[in-house]
Amino acid sequence: MTIFGTFSPYFIHSYDFHALPAGHVTAPNQGRSIMAKKGEGSQVKESTDSSTTLEDEDVKVRKQEIIKITEQLIHAINTGDYETYTKYCDPHITAFEPEALGNLIEGMDFHKFYFDNASGKNCKSLNTTILNPTVHLLGEDGACVAYIRLTQYIDKTGLAHTQQSEETRVWHKRDGKWQSVHFHRSGSASSPFTSVHK
Repeated sequence: MTIFGTFSPYFIHSYDFHALPAGHVTAPNQGRSIMAKKGEGSQVKESTDSSTTLEDEDVKVRKQEIIKITEQLIHAINTGDYETYTKYCDPHITAFEPEALGNLIEGMDFHKFYFDNASGKNCKSLNTTILNPTVHLLGEDGACVAYIRLTQYIDKTGLAHTQQSEETRVWHKRDGKWQSVHFHRSGSASSPFTSVHK
């Protein structure tokens, strides 16, 4: 996202900014961060010579945990491991995905059909990459992750293919365990073994 404007009393040129905690802005390749100075009604910004964001270590760990469980969920999908998939999903999960043809899906039955009939259980030539994951923590027991998902596979004739989808997953922590409560996928079907016809 490009931001133009001023932060009194300093003028900030156009930079490509990244998501940071409230009050922080880092100008990439400049090695400086600007943070709001705390004080009575103060609007003055304080400059520091640090190329790192001042994100709390606990927040970093929690965000990394969300990325890791998302990777584990996708691994379960890729390997056709429905039992593991159900451990990561709320039984009443909702979803918008290409396979649903624009309809909101609720529950696990729709997904189980693909695990039973069209998953990659028998395919050893399947690789998924999550690109640019962005995690938003929603309090202590909620999180949202958005990313690009690339799936590489080899078809029956030996040709290599790549599919891309854009995904968002909402996670909720219950009884110390993260569960996916909603996801939205645009682009390709979740598996190269399914096709979508309208």
